[in-house]
Parts: sequence; C-alpha cells; structure tokens
Amino acid sequence: MKKVLLTGDRPTGKLHIGHYIGSLKNRVKLQNSGEYAPYIMIADTQALTDNARNPEKIKNSLIQVALDYLAVGLDPEKSTIFVQSQIPALFELTAYFMDLVTVARLQRNPTVKNEIKQKGFNDSLPIGFLNYPVSQAADITAFKASIIPVGDDQEPMLEQTREIVRTFNSVYGKEILVEPKGYFPPKGHGRLPGIDGNAKMSKSLNNAIYLSDDSETVKKKVMSMYTDPDHIHVQDPGKVEGNTVFTYLDVFDPDKDKVASLKEQYQKGGLGDVKLKQYLYQVIEAELMPIRERRANFAQNTAEVYEMLQEGSRKANVVANQTLAEVREAIGLNYFDHK
Repeated sequence: MKKVLLTGDRPTGKLHIGHYIGSLKNRVKLQNSGEYAPYIMIADTQALTDNARNPEKIKNSLIQVALDYLAVGLDPEKSTIFVQSQIPALFELTAYFMDLVTVARLQRNPTVKNEIKQKGFNDSLPIGFLNYPVSQAADITAFKASIIPVGDDQEPMLEQTREIVRTFNSVYGKEILVEPKGYFPPKGHGRLPGIDGNAKMSKSLNNAIYLSDDSETVKKKVMSMYTDPDHIHVQDPGKVEGNTVFTYLDVFDPDKDKVASLKEQYQKGGLGDVKLKQYLYQVIEAELMPIRERRANFAQNTAEVYEMLQEGSRKANVVANQTLAEVREAIGLNYFDHK
C-alpha cells in the first residue's frame, strides 16, 4: 500500500525558485516514485489568517499557484491537488482538536512564536493565526497522511500534530488518527537566499526569481545579484562564502567540477562578477525554460485548471469526510446514525 503524503502552499502570490528547490522539485520526485499517494493542498484558508482583510490577494493567487504546480510537473493523475477551503471536514476536525490543546501550548510552539515576531502582530494577533497548528493537524489527519515533506523549521508543527493524534486516540480509546513523520529536504537543498543576499527569498522583500519570470527578467535579476562587495576589480581575489552567485551555482549547476573550478579561479582573482553571473544565468535559464513553456501552455486554458482543482477537491472531500465520520463516532456525536 502506498504511503499517504500531504504538503502544500499558501496562495499569497506566484511561487519562486526558492519554493522550487526547497519543496516543489522534491514533490515531483516523490510523486513519480510510485511509493506515495500525494495530497497537494493550496492552503487558502491558512493564508487568510494574516490576509483576511485582503481576500482578493488570495483569490488572485490561487490560479497562479496551480499553474506553477502544473508547470513543474505535479500531475493531477498522480497527485490529488485540492483547495483547503473547499473541504468542510477540515474545519469541523479543527474545532474538535481545539478542545484538546491549550492556549499556552500554542504560544510555546517555536515556529508560531517566530512567525508572530516576524509579522509584528503584538496585540493584534488573530486567533486564527495562533491556532493554525491545530488547523494543520486537521489537514494532516483528515487524509491519514504519514509523510509530510517540510523544512526543518516546521518540525515543531509536526510534533504538535503528533501530540494531538496521541491525545485524541487516548481520550477516545480508538486508534483512528495517524502520527505523521517529516520528510526533510536533502542537505544543501533547503531555503534559498534572496538575490540581494538576504537569508530569505521572499515576495515581500522583492528579492525573488519567480517560476513565471520571462527570460529577460531572470537575466536582470541574476545580473543584479549580491556577490562579494570587496571584489571590485577582475584581478581582485574574491570571497566564495556568502556570495549569492556561488550559493545558486551549488544548487542549480549539475557540473560540480565546473563550479569548483570557478570558485578556485574567483578566489585567486581573474574572474569577474559579470562573467560569473552570465554563466549562472545560463544555468538557471536551462532549468526554468521548460517550466516556463509548460506554464504558458496551461495558462491558455485556466478554465481547465479550475476544473482540475474542483475535481481534486471533490476527491479530497470523499477521504476527509470518511475520517470525519470516524472521528464523530469515536467522540460519540453520531446520535442519529443508528435509529
């Protein structure tokens, strides 16, 4: 039997190459391995936890994320691609799980604490945002997913889900829910820095290369990349550590011997930033060109893309409703099922 896998993204804009390296590329590999039954969720409800006053942003981004999914090779014939808000069972499960978690426990979650700080919520923290580890537990358990591809920073979220699963199964005396395990990206394929050298590639920081960027835009962004600020002249020795261009080459260029040679030359002096960036552009363009072409083809008929999302949501509903029925029976809420 195939292992159930669940992952997804918040629709707050188009996806960038950080998403591609950090998760999307690996999802396609797992999907095509034949070992997994993947559920890929576009988490629009979760995105509303900090975008409730700008729902158009979520609505407009939904199709963009779907196009990016299809462009990188996620296949609705192999993966169930669905929209979170279209699965009512998730919200009922969240309500039941909320009764098993304390506010203090949510506040101790390191991932939540960090994101609250990053977003500067202070006294304006929405309850929905604080509660999203519980919502995430509902997403995972609804499909009895045992494998969750995530970044290292998401392990506290998975641990909270496991706690909820153990508590539920213990309190109600039935082993209904499944404890998930994290599937982490290969070493060196984690978070990609922004083109400005910032540790995080982000839409809000305007330092991202998007999967949908045209060739000229990619070139401009690569040529503006942060390198070694002290490498002023071609003959100057340059630093490789912290040099964004080399960070990207390590990730994207399959020719590791070539990268090693470029590093050696750069450190000795004699390799200019312009030439180095031109080479990186060629490497990235080779990776993005087929993705861009597939995306353009899918974008010609967005009606079919919406139909794909609707069908995926229909399939996801069937599975989530089955789990919900089991949960309701375990709690004892199926008052009228045995009349």
